[in-house]
Amino acid sequence: MRRRGDRGERRGTPADLLVVGLENPGRDYEGTRHNAGAAAVRLLADRHGAKLKGLRGVPAQIDEVNVGGRRLALAVPTTYMNDSGQAVRPLVRRFGIEDELAKLVVVHDELDLPPGTLKVKVGGGLAGNNGLRSIRDHLHSTDFLRVRIGVGKPPSKEQGANHVLSRPSKREALELEITVQDAADAVEVILADGVERAMERFNQRS
Repeated sequence: MRRRGDRGERRGTPADLLVVGLENPGRDYEGTRHNAGAAAVRLLADRHGAKLKGLRGVPAQIDEVNVGGRRLALAVPTTYMNDSGQAVRPLVRRFGIEDELAKLVVVHDELDLPPGTLKVKVGGGLAGNNGLRSIRDHLHSTDFLRVRIGVGKPPSKEQGANHVLSRPSKREALELEITVQDAADAVEVILADGVERAMERFNQRS
């Protein structure tokens, strides 16, 4: 049974998990490395029959579904990556997890991980990701979960922005597609069995 988000503040039971996939909006950024997190959330929406759409007062596309008796909220901010916190702040309010940030999962690309690599992480540093920095600044906390999709480092630090904002080669795109599927799987494990189980399963692969 599904329950769609409607306008206004949340009423009733909080979500068991709010999953936010980061990206830059617009056609110019479609298929870029930086949008891998949102691709994973859209895949989850397809798997579970969610229809991501706008909600007044929240700069994001969202929906909520029931998966195995648990409430799973899915969201993709419509802000640019560097302003992701502007969407996440009202989302945690909307889904009733302001005081339980361990129920927030942010799915994002990660320069520090090689292509084809996936890691699940609890809190910690931001690894230079401006989307995570914006979320931290708006929530005043880093106590949320991350599903990190490896996109690899460019030859120099100065090329980092161009690297994440460009589209991968055909070979790397295939690797990224598989890792996005793994990211969606990891979220499902977190929802069903907890983050420790997800870390045991996915962090040992590489």
